[in-house]
Parts: sequence; C-alpha cells; structure tokens
Amino acid sequence: MRTERKPTRLDRVFARLDREPERPAHIGVPRMSRHRVVLFGAALAFYLAIVWAVLITSWLVRLDWQVMFFRPYQQWSEIHAFVDYYVVLGQRGPTAVMVAAWLGWRSWRQHTLRPLLALGVSLLLLNVTVGAAKYGMGRLGPHYATEIGSNEMWLGGDIFPSGHTANAVVTWGILAYLASTPRARRWLSALSAVTSLGVGLSTVYIGTHWLSDVVLGWVAGLLILLALPWFEPVIARAETRILALRARRQDRRGGTAKAGPLGRPVVLTPLTGRADTAPEPVAAGRPASRSPARLAPGPHTTRAERSPVTPAGSRRPPHAERHPRGTTSAARP
Repeated sequence: MRTERKPTRLDRVFARLDREPERPAHIGVPRMSRHRVVLFGAALAFYLAIVWAVLITSWLVRLDWQVMFFRPYQQWSEIHAFVDYYVVLGQRGPTAVMVAAWLGWRSWRQHTLRPLLALGVSLLLLNVTVGAAKYGMGRLGPHYATEIGSNEMWLGGDIFPSGHTANAVVTWGILAYLASTPRARRWLSALSAVTSLGVGLSTVYIGTHWLSDVVLGWVAGLLILLALPWFEPVIARAETRILALRARRQDRRGGTAKAGPLGRPVVLTPLTGRADTAPEPVAAGRPASRSPARLAPGPHTTRAERSPVTPAGSRRPPHAERHPRGTTSAARP
C-alpha cells in the first residue's frame, strides 16, 4: 500500500511560486557596462589610496586622532539613545533578515529566485573581502589604541574597514540593484548611500571606529555592488539548477509506478466426464439472475463436492445428518 508523503515547508513555498504569474518581462539583469567598469576601477583606486594613506600614517591618521579626542558622544550626548538604535541598521543579522524577507516576497511574486540568490552572493562576497581585509591588516579601534598618533596597524584588531558600514552599503544597496524601474533604482541608491554613511558616522560617534575605517568600509561595499553583474551568470545557472532539481524531485515523488509485464493468461478448460455437471437448482424466493462468479486459480470443484465446514467459533455442533445441497436426503423416521 502506497502512502502519500506529507509536503515539507519548502515544497509549499515552491507550490506557491508555481501559482504566481511568470517573471515580468520588463525587469532586466544589470550588465557590466563600460560605465560600470570605469566606476569600479575608480572605486578600487580610491580603496587602495585610503589603505596606503593609513599605512604611511598620513594626514588621514592625524584626522582620525583629532576626531577621537573630540569625543562626539560627549559633545552631543542628547542623541546617544537614538544613535544606539540607528547603528543596528548596519548589523548583519537584523538587516539580513529584514531584506531577505522583502526579497523573498519579491521572489514569490515574480516567480524567480534571483533576488534571494543575489543577496546570498553579495553577502558571501562581503564576508570574504571585508573579512580578509579586517584580519589581514589587524588595526585596533579607538578604545584600544596603544600610542597617540600611531596608525595602530598589525596589532591584532579587526576594525579596518568598518564592517557595519560595508554591510549597510551592501544590504540596503542590493534593493537598489534589484529595483524594477530606473526611477526606483535612483531613489533607492540615494537612500542606501545616506543610510550607510549614517551608520558609519554612528560608529565614529560611539567611538568603535576611526573615521578612515568608515570611509574604507563605504568604498568596500560599493565595490561589491559594482562587481555583482560579473556574477549574474553564476546566479542564473544556480537558479536553473535549483528549479531543475525541484522538478526532478516532484516527478520522482508524484509519478505513477510503471506497470510490469503481464503474465501468460491461464486457459480454463471445461470439466468433462463429471456426473454433476447439471446447473444447480435455484431456491425459491431467490433472484434468478446472478452476476457471474469469478474463477479462482487452481483446480475448481463444484459446490456438491465440498464438505460442509463449521465456521470457527460457532456454537452450533456439526450435524451429521446434514447433506450437501443438490443431493437427495434419506427419509426421516
């Protein structure tokens, strides 16, 4: 007996995707144009210039120390509570959950997995690039500075570039990258830029980052967004494979079993040379028309030849004088 498999939560999500209309045709995939390549090269050069300026302890490092000694959290203490909440917009967990919820709804409505896959690729690039730079340069933060005027590099820190700022750029900028219209893309780009800069300045206000950390984190996030069109073929292949795997699972689970080859038919020969081949008389009050009985495999015997059998558990004793149906019984005394 075959039992139906209870659908999982992922199966229900894909089933809802199947009920939605097809992907809108007016939504295009960004390409790596010449303009974008120029912007990527300029941002990369700016990134390297900031790193070099910090390494040689230039005027940028002196500006970092001046801002730290200014102590913004003491100068504007009335906004401290607001900044504590605002800086959450740059934390990886809360922002990723909020943006993934929105992009998941878009994936459901547009019948495509590209928004969620683009978010996953961007966060993976963020972890690899920014994480490697953080631990590779090992800069200490303002609260752990060891020498006034020093760049605090190679001392085991992990704040250069600012992860909060880079995460805010990527997480909120991916909404502009996946926008449906040019107007929405412009507005979302401006909003994500302002939000990410505000997150970076909030970390400077609290005292967890240098000003140069924030600038470098902003450029690091921008580089990831500018490089995403290079990964669009990978995203498209991943979406195709995931949907193909889902289709194979549905076919394997919902397909009917193929019928096996039929066996050789059994040839039924009539019984000849029997004395009781006459049809059995029909009792009174019994309907004359009866549905044809199905023959069971094996040697078939008539009812007259069968010995009476007492059902198991019956309380009635077997009657020795009971004769099979169709035979003449002896006269009773």
